[in-house]
Amino acid sequence: MTRLRAILGHLIYLAVLGLLVLAIPPGALGHVSDGLIVVGTVGIWRYGWAAINYLRAVWYQAVAYPRLKARALAAEAAEPVRGHAYFLVTSYKIDTDTTQRVYRSLFRAAAAAPGGATIVASVVDTADLRLIKRIHALMDVPMDGVELVVDQIPGTGKRDALARSLRLIARQAPSRRDILLLVDGDSCVPQDIIAATTPFFTDPEVGALTTDEAVEIREPGLFADWFALRFTQRQMMMSSMGLSGRVLTLTGRMSVFRADLATQHEFIRLVQHDHIDHWRLGRVDFLTGDDKSTWFWLLQRGYKMLYLPDVTSLSMETQPKPGFVDSAVTLMIRWFGNMLRTNGRALALRPSQIGLFTWWSILDQKIGIWTTLAGPISVILAAAFVEPLVIPAYIAWVMATRYVFCWVLASIRGRGFPITYPILLYFGQIVGAAVKSYVLFRLDRQRWTRQSGPAAARLPLAARLRGYGSTCVHALALGWLTFGIMLLSGLV
Repeated sequence: MTRLRAILGHLIYLAVLGLLVLAIPPGALGHVSDGLIVVGTVGIWRYGWAAINYLRAVWYQAVAYPRLKARALAAEAAEPVRGHAYFLVTSYKIDTDTTQRVYRSLFRAAAAAPGGATIVASVVDTADLRLIKRIHALMDVPMDGVELVVDQIPGTGKRDALARSLRLIARQAPSRRDILLLVDGDSCVPQDIIAATTPFFTDPEVGALTTDEAVEIREPGLFADWFALRFTQRQMMMSSMGLSGRVLTLTGRMSVFRADLATQHEFIRLVQHDHIDHWRLGRVDFLTGDDKSTWFWLLQRGYKMLYLPDVTSLSMETQPKPGFVDSAVTLMIRWFGNMLRTNGRALALRPSQIGLFTWWSILDQKIGIWTTLAGPISVILAAAFVEPLVIPAYIAWVMATRYVFCWVLASIRGRGFPITYPILLYFGQIVGAAVKSYVLFRLDRQRWTRQSGPAAARLPLAARLRGYGSTCVHALALGWLTFGIMLLSGLV
């Protein structure tokens, strides 16, 4: 029945697309060709870039990664001693069922570590401390080689928690062979995570790696479909960047580091006190985005950061707001804020230092904001001033291109997709670009999903003035974008 419903959804979607195309009289859009050129040019730019990343991802998964893995396994087989594995897990306001699943997976993975393992659990609540110790005591696998350290801390933020626990691990003086896994308290790791990741660190140029992700959301619906789509897109983009040996983020849910690097004083200091100095906003201390801080520290020092497409962690996600749109925008503001606060300084690094493709990909994260918004703005202008029929034509274009692209994305996973994907893809592109443009001029606004940021109202007048300034600069940028589109489309 579910399969039949999915097929029916695709048929209805294609029928609506066909009706839209038939509703446009032949030659009706000839006099708005200049405006359509803007949409077409932007489409060629964006989908050309997507095609490049898709082809790179296919090559990486089919050819480059298997070779890389074979070399890593051969190098590990020649190693006389196995390194120790450290797990650093942060838990804050996570429900009991999730905590139990996460720590059982961690204990099983730690028990399977050939060189032994240490788990440092950073918690705030005493209830979590007791729960974790009870899970450890009741495990059904031998735990002789696993040391559990529960570090109960004040609730001053994730960055403080990471720094304190990293310093605790640093006292054990990890060696060059040891690895450290940073894991969120709502993410399960596979049991063979140590065996799957350790071989890649035989290369002294590798500083960290991250893996594929699956998501589990209890309630089906748009939020669950949106997350699944995002993780499919992530698999493609991460695989593409993996071909260059430098991913664009070391995912905070679960990433693996060389332990001797992640316990260096400068690494820990950046995790705890990362910031940027902005020409208008002044010093912006980072609340969120610890995964971007760790990534930038390694990128700046020239280390490789790999992607393992055949190793999968599992994240248990919950919808932060009652409505889908509110939830998606809330998460986008956090994710894109982390990205934009870091990519300016990453762009300041030389392409020869981090790789030309990596550098260009970081630049495209900013260019993509404006190229994505240019399409709908040009259509709105054309419909308002020239020909209203451009609206159904644009909707048909969006439906066709996103439907084809969803099939391309689906081939990455080797399975089909629900008909919500094309709609969610467009939503993610347009709303995502709008949120990015909003955040770009408000880099000082930060908030955890489960934790409030520091109050900006200590200086009410200063905060208001910064807010007015951000609004003015944002409006000016959108105004110039609109004016440029009007010039290119012949409206001016």
